[in-house]
Amino acid sequence: MPTLIIRPARFAARLYQFDWGPILAVGWRAVRRQFARHSQREGLRAIADDPHLLRDLGLTREEALEEADKPFWR
Repeated sequence: MPTLIIRPARFAARLYQFDWGPILAVGWRAVRRQFARHSQREGLRAIADDPHLLRDLGLTREEALEEADKPFWR
């Protein structure tokens, strides 16, 4: 009687069976968060010359421009 040899699944087959949903969801959330930061900082830069709006936010012009100059990943 021949012996049955069970081999582990190949790497590609294991990747195919892996549940990518949670990883993709985390990545998509990170992209959305970075886009939101970028949009908010562009808006902050746009109002940096209006002292009334900055006073409503409780910021000085220098603080607003400093925040607007940050890269989107921070």
